Amino acid sequence: MKLDILPEIREALAARRPVVALESTIIAHGMPYPENLKTAQLLEATVRENGAVPATIAIIGGVWKIGLSPADLEFLATAKEVRKASRMDLGGVLSRGLHAAVTVCGTMIGADLAGIRIFATGGIGGVHRGATQTFDISADLDELGRTRVAVVSAGAKAILDLPLTLEYLETKGVPVVGYGTSELPAFYTRESGLKLVERVDTPEQAAALLHAHWQVPHSGGVLIANPIPSEAALPRALIDGAIEEALKQAQRENVAGKALTPFLLGALGKITAGASLTANIALVKHNAAVSARIATALSAHLKATC
Repeated sequence: MKLDILPEIREALAARRPVVALESTIIAHGMPYPENLKTAQLLEATVRENGAVPATIAIIGGVWKIGLSPADLEFLATAKEVRKASRMDLGGVLSRGLHAAVTVCGTMIGADLAGIRIFATGGIGGVHRGATQTFDISADLDELGRTRVAVVSAGAKAILDLPLTLEYLETKGVPVVGYGTSELPAFYTRESGLKLVERVDTPEQAAALLHAHWQVPHSGGVLIANPIPSEAALPRALIDGAIEEALKQAQRENVAGKALTPFLLGALGKITAGASLTANIALVKHNAAVSARIATALSAHLKATC
């Protein structure tokens, strides 16, 4: 499989310097232009400011791109014919030479192919509300169960069924580790009421846990749950009410499957007059910063133990 890895990233990986993967779905499908491009640039800058090399991952012209040039970022932010690719879509996209922004699941696969172990995103997909009837469960969860990449996120997206998402991750053997918290963050808010077994408070503690976890045979990924900064968090009542209204809109318009999450996030932006988008940008920037620090600590830990 062909990987087009930017020279800076290839050199960093060869020297075992810290690299952080970033997803491209947020560019092509997660935000409107030009906020999507500005956010992508902001995330890459944040990773650099915190000591690591950014590697935004996408598929362009049927080729894995591990790291995107400024022109690639602009293309993904403005092009109309860009697929949203999870594991099930990769064969078709790669074989037909298509363009695709990759989901959390897809980014984990690309990162693993390149040897990148830390990945920053906003929130993972999970078990959708009503999944006991629809069976709508994101492939992100299975990927976390099989692929050795640590995903730093503000928990799962708040539009999901968070208790069932946590149960599914437990079934898949995925450690959910609170970063400076003992409960699962709820994306736009810092608390969900769902307690976590594992907690770390420093990048070094996170690095030690990751190293130990990956010594266990057949272990997969780790979810590092990093709460949204306090000053950016939205009131629980506001976001809960907005989510209920967005879900009703989706039901009225028969939106389901891959289209559901982008629809709900777009509806939330309108219902909250842009507050949810502002919070989303703040939390993903925070995740990028924490990811870079953890990647730096993991790099130092691995060098010290070899």
